[in-house]
Amino acid sequence: MKKDYLRVDKHVLKSRLIVGTGKYKSFKQTAEAVTASGADMVTVAVRRVNILDKKKPVLMDYLNPKKIIYLPNTAGCFNSRDALRTLRLAREMGGWKLVKLEVLGDKKTLYPNMVETLKSTEVLVKEGFKVMVYCSDDPIIAKKLEDLGASAIMPLASPIGSGRGIKNKLNLSIIVSNAKVPVIVDAGIGTASDATVAMEIGCDGVLVNTAIAKAKNPIMMASSMRDAVKAGRKSYLAGRIAFQDYGSASTSNKGLI
Repeated sequence: MKKDYLRVDKHVLKSRLIVGTGKYKSFKQTAEAVTASGADMVTVAVRRVNILDKKKPVLMDYLNPKKIIYLPNTAGCFNSRDALRTLRLAREMGGWKLVKLEVLGDKKTLYPNMVETLKSTEVLVKEGFKVMVYCSDDPIIAKKLEDLGASAIMPLASPIGSGRGIKNKLNLSIIVSNAKVPVIVDAGIGTASDATVAMEIGCDGVLVNTAIAKAKNPIMMASSMRDAVKAGRKSYLAGRIAFQDYGSASTSNKGLI
């Protein structure tokens, strides 16, 4: 377990929990939650980064990008054009090539627009980006993204910020069994048990934002998510018992008095 690291492209993460940086009350709370989570990587919404007002604090004042991996994402983009522009801007701002692509379909469900996502992935890969892609839980689409060169597949568990947990374990299992790149559950995680289930299915990691940031105690929830991901991973590696239709006694009938 000591060397059971998550590898995305050339990046090696000791933690299989990735944490978002939105929705917190302050940058201070964000930093405290990230520390409690043990995460090596955080997502950053490029379109919401303060680059104009020098008097206002910035995330980098609280989370050192030399000590934790920043993953620029395209949160808030609803078409390929905006997503591509956003990530090209991230590359110019900080030299980032490992990025998270997220192209939403509508403002109500926040489900991914997979037509625009596929188009964007193909372009970004050709431009040399290493793309981690938020996507639907469709196994065929997930495989297509991998074929296009995605560095990681990030299927939703349920709608972004819904806290509904994993709604289609079967599809996630199929995606995991077919993938040759990391599969990281993104969106919908509500509590620690959801993260554990995702890891027990065989997913390589979990990305959590709202479930931590909007918890009554974000720091405690971050710590809980850290432990849940570790427990789920250990359970997966240990290998669960087979399902049976009927009961099976835990002690032998031999030698009964």
